[in-house]
Amino acid sequence: MNCTPIPIVSFFSGGGFMDMGFEKSGFHVVYANEFNDVFADIHDEGISTWAKFNHKKACLITSRESILSLNPNQILKEAFPDGIPHLWGIIGGPPCQDFTLNGRGDGFDGERGKMTYIFYNRIKKMLPPFFVMENVIGLLRQKHKQILDTMLFELISKDYYLDRKVLNALEFGVPQYRRRVFLIGLRKDAFRIKTDKESSIADICSFNFNWPKAKYPNAYRKYAWPEKISFGSTNVVKPQEIPEELCVASCVENLGGCANTDEFLSFKKDAESRKLIDEGDIRRRSFKRLHRYRYSPTTCFGNNEVFLHPYENRRLSVREALRIQGVDDSYELKEGRLGSKFKVIGNGVPVPLAAAVASSLKDYVNEFLVI
Repeated sequence: MNCTPIPIVSFFSGGGFMDMGFEKSGFHVVYANEFNDVFADIHDEGISTWAKFNHKKACLITSRESILSLNPNQILKEAFPDGIPHLWGIIGGPPCQDFTLNGRGDGFDGERGKMTYIFYNRIKKMLPPFFVMENVIGLLRQKHKQILDTMLFELISKDYYLDRKVLNALEFGVPQYRRRVFLIGLRKDAFRIKTDKESSIADICSFNFNWPKAKYPNAYRKYAWPEKISFGSTNVVKPQEIPEELCVASCVENLGGCANTDEFLSFKKDAESRKLIDEGDIRRRSFKRLHRYRYSPTTCFGNNEVFLHPYENRRLSVREALRIQGVDDSYELKEGRLGSKFKVIGNGVPVPLAAAVASSLKDYVNEFLVI
């Protein structure tokens, strides 16, 4: 088995959450791209401290240009100055706002939706031995899925074995209900995979990848999650059967010196009215108050969507939101830019989920790579 970290190129890197998951599982990011300057700054701050703490070489944002203007050959030269290795890959989560269930639904016609096509176009031109894409499940809604599958079929199915699966972060030890679709591609000439199936527009999947097994299968329905309670309730007891790491309480307690002081700003207005929002009342467009012994709904901070602390009359801090995404406390950010921080966090891939996919991928490529 290959013990050397497998190099990867990361597009749409955001805060680097997906990258951290892959780094934890035997990969190393050698090139990272993030077009938004503020997001790129946040990425570099967090990744620098995280990498130092975990004794890893930090890959800071290599390029802040739009993927539209990046030359594939130039990317390869910058990523691999000593020559392209025989095993490397591309990972990324193109902007998803045009596919979200709560979005405008512009799909591939939207400016952000077009980035999915560009992502696959770069794969076609760069031909990595493998790639991984993550996105919202809205991408598989019928009106988008047909276009996506046609795109995959015409652009890359000739060169790649493809498989995809919807995974829920909650089942992988993350205290958050977050369902995302992952698509994995393995270049046909690089792997010895026995399959009689060919990709088609009707079914783009052409092989069966060994997807990671859930740590808590069917967690959403398996446990008797508590109902909402009045804000300020005391003597609240965690149901014994529910794993502690699936509860928001694991993210909002024992903060110590992990949070910046500007994260605990009290409400400037309507502070008293916020107390009327029950603990566990998440059926709201904004100001959803989490329950200490339940999981969080999908984080999608921004556009005035705010999550409230279970039993303190304030919003979640940045550190608490990071923990809900499975980001450990070594990922440190400077004070300020709260709105941008929350957007970066809400856009990210939960680190434990990314790590689980990456671990299965590493085992698979080591087993089936053509020697």
